[in-house]
Amino acid sequence: MSDKVFPSSKPAANGTAANTTAAAAINPTAPANKSHLYNPTSSFPYRSQPHNRRRRTRSGGSICCRCCFWSLLILLFLILLAAIAGAAFYIMYHPHRPAFSIPSLRIHRLNLTTSADSATSHLSTLLNLTIISKNPNSHFTFFYDSFTISSFSNDVFLGNGTLPAYSLSKKNETSFRNVVISGSNDLDTDSVNALRSDLKKKSGGVTLKIQLDTKAKVQMGGLKTKKVGIRVTCEGIKGTVPKGKSPTVAVTTSSKCEVDLRIKIWKFTF
Repeated sequence: MSDKVFPSSKPAANGTAANTTAAAAINPTAPANKSHLYNPTSSFPYRSQPHNRRRRTRSGGSICCRCCFWSLLILLFLILLAAIAGAAFYIMYHPHRPAFSIPSLRIHRLNLTTSADSATSHLSTLLNLTIISKNPNSHFTFFYDSFTISSFSNDVFLGNGTLPAYSLSKKNETSFRNVVISGSNDLDTDSVNALRSDLKKKSGGVTLKIQLDTKAKVQMGGLKTKKVGIRVTCEGIKGTVPKGKSPTVAVTTSSKCEVDLRIKIWKFTF
């Protein structure tokens, strides 16, 4: 009676290995299956990201530089256009500032009194002057608000007055006579010392400064500007203290009046 022999499972494994060996023999270049093995020298996909970020950063920086360049170029172009327009405007119209002068000034009262104990000093003033306003432009008309007039001597306030609002047409002038400036003030020690030395002078007398403040707008044809602050400062006037009831005439031949714009931006005046 013959015995039956059953094949073991090991030959199947050997058969698989044999098949693998045979396949390798047929295709020796085929790589072995190593999908589950870790290769430390292989590069991962995320390592390429820093290179992309650098490219993006460089492209963003170049765009910013281009924007700055074109913005600067446009700004310079606008400044050039404004300069050309200003030069053309000046050549066509020859604008000039308004002119002011003080041809005469009389001092009726300029008294400084001090109390017996020298504790307080009081100044009483009364001035009478003539103001001439001129418009040297042939294309502009000036519209002035009312003026506030102040008088000083060595930066010591003497008194104030007013001037009514008026308009001045092209190439025209107007004069205001008997403009009164008066004051009655108590002075501190520094102001008294600064003023008393001039009051005692017999020659030359007191140095006076007249200051006018107002707002004005300019009309050119049908175009009107907004109101702009104007300050007129007249210096070089000298007068003596009157004796008795007769006023003294101040010397105004060397006086000059300067006109400055008072442009206010927020809380600052330029």
